[in-house]
Amino acid sequence: MKLCISSTGRDLSAAVDPRFGRAAGYILVDSDSGAFEYLENAAAMSGGGAGSRAAQTVINKGAQAVLTGNVGPNAFAVLSAAGIKMYTGVSGTVQAAVEAFKGGQLQSVDAPTAPAHAGTGGMRGRS
Repeated sequence: MKLCISSTGRDLSAAVDPRFGRAAGYILVDSDSGAFEYLENAAAMSGGGAGSRAAQTVINKGAQAVLTGNVGPNAFAVLSAAGIKMYTGVSGTVQAAVEAFKGGQLQSVDAPTAPAHAGTGGMRGRS
């Protein structure tokens, strides 16, 4: 299965980014082979619609499940419409998230876990 994990870095040792739409990037992992690739999140710094744009990007890359800290309502709607399962509350490294998924330790969600624009709050006032 092709997993998409929101990530703060470019490899499996990176931390899971707690935000989906404004994550630095995504690690796409084949849960069977372990092969992975990094995908920069071009929507991370956009003025609006980051969640929807990020969701469409990972759909286009063939992701079948998303592992992240939280997912907002716009991303949730787009991912749900595409039939992609979302697993939230994920933390630690990307590798640990993949192992938790494979071990059946994660539970999918059926509603957004963050309000709209939640990922922008920590960015205000920073240079």
